Amino acid sequence: MAPRLEKKGKRTGDCPGDEETRIALATSLEAVLESRKNANAVFDILEYLQAETQEDLLSAIRTCNRLFGTLLERGELFVGRLPEEDDKTTDASCSAEDKYKMWMRHRYNSCASSLRDLLDHKSFQVQESALCTLMKFVKLEGDYPLLKVKLEHHCTFPRELLKSVVDGLLQVDKDSSLLISRFQEYLDYVDVRYYVMTSISDHVAKASQKAQEAVLPIFQQNVFLLASSISMPSEEAEMSNYLVKQQGKPEEWKVTKLKEHRKVFEKMWLGFLKHKLHQSLYKKVLVILHDSILPHMSKPTLMIDFLTAAYDIGGAISLLALNGLFVLIHQHNLEYPDFYKKLYTLLDPFVFHVKYRARFFHLANLFLSSTHLPAYLVCAFAKRLSRLSLTAPPQALLMVIPLIYNLIRRHPACRSLIHRPSGLSDISGDPYIMEEEDPAKSRAQESCLWELKALQKHYHPDVSKVACVLNRPLSEQEDDISDLLEISPSELFERELKKKVKRVPLEFEPFRGLFGKKGDICGVHFALE
Repeated sequence: MAPRLEKKGKRTGDCPGDEETRIALATSLEAVLESRKNANAVFDILEYLQAETQEDLLSAIRTCNRLFGTLLERGELFVGRLPEEDDKTTDASCSAEDKYKMWMRHRYNSCASSLRDLLDHKSFQVQESALCTLMKFVKLEGDYPLLKVKLEHHCTFPRELLKSVVDGLLQVDKDSSLLISRFQEYLDYVDVRYYVMTSISDHVAKASQKAQEAVLPIFQQNVFLLASSISMPSEEAEMSNYLVKQQGKPEEWKVTKLKEHRKVFEKMWLGFLKHKLHQSLYKKVLVILHDSILPHMSKPTLMIDFLTAAYDIGGAISLLALNGLFVLIHQHNLEYPDFYKKLYTLLDPFVFHVKYRARFFHLANLFLSSTHLPAYLVCAFAKRLSRLSLTAPPQALLMVIPLIYNLIRRHPACRSLIHRPSGLSDISGDPYIMEEEDPAKSRAQESCLWELKALQKHYHPDVSKVACVLNRPLSEQEDDISDLLEISPSELFERELKKKVKRVPLEFEPFRGLFGKKGDICGVHFALE
């Protein structure tokens, strides 16, 4: 006959010290595992999961790890649909063995719930220990399922337990970046990755239903950190690492198919990106969108609305959206009627100072490489870049001026900008309209590149040298600007320091006195010998 199992009340009195806690937990663990008659000692173990000190919590988590890990391996937890603990109808229909396993299964569920709550603890060591224990339970529940399933039709992965772990990672009001970083190693498993993506989709959908106006920014940040940590495979041959080893017919499970992974991946990101994002998070998404998100989506064209909206925002966000638009235009035949008009308006003085400058000009060079572009459009870009170069820093000029030369080389019709016989007698009579946002109305074709002529007198010798190329006929070979995109002021400075130059006299009249004049009073009384 099974022992009577009743919940033991909480202790009253002082909490024992760390050593006493470890001894008490070890004694209770040994008692529970030794005999079912000592099953009530499990309450003594679970009670310590509510302790206040970090040491007691860590000892309790380790003990629960050993206890329920052993019980899962022994098969001493009830398998099947678990009745409610206060359901009296099970007393007559169940054997003593089943009653014990049901009771212990409820204790296991209480332990898992407490560990889930500890993922929000103030101590990262407690969070990490709880996370690793829960993931061990995920592994063991997969190997020793607690639900009765037909292996030929279903996967035995413990999705609900993993979903509770994801719930603990996606805190609403607390940054979980450290814990998510610790969780990344589990994302190397194909099955974990698949069910984490489904859980993220569910959590984002629920959060959007609860939120009246917008999803909380901290929650969005946690979602992004977890979602961006997922590295998708490119081929099904890469999908061989599973946390839970399955039996039956693996080829029939969705989790083993790359196509299904891409569908879930796409659903996760589309669900996340349909909500309004903070500007900093917007930038983080756009930075990884073109190489970490779009290539793994089933239908990348579903991102058109998001990218075009980002492109219309302006500033750095528009610059970053160019990468994704480039992929959709060149690989998925996206038509964007006002694309070049918007690209033209992005050419502002700030573009030379943002950290995404290299990426922007690399893509701008690619977009302007087509020989089918109308001459007025290329002239407008060349002229606008020339005008902006008057106030650009030297490191940017070393890249922009060759880019202007390349535009003229590609489009012979634009050579009128550098070979205009009449020229300009006064720059105030330049017909080019800098403030015009439509390149077709800017009158760039009627102007000339007098700005490059002015840069021939630039204070930096390298800039002056590059600008002087305009005095000679342009070669047919384009300049490679790839090495110039990332150049920085410190690199220019280092380059100047390494130059070997002849000694140049700085004074043509020898120094005679305090202020350098020979005949003045300072020169008489403070003359240098």
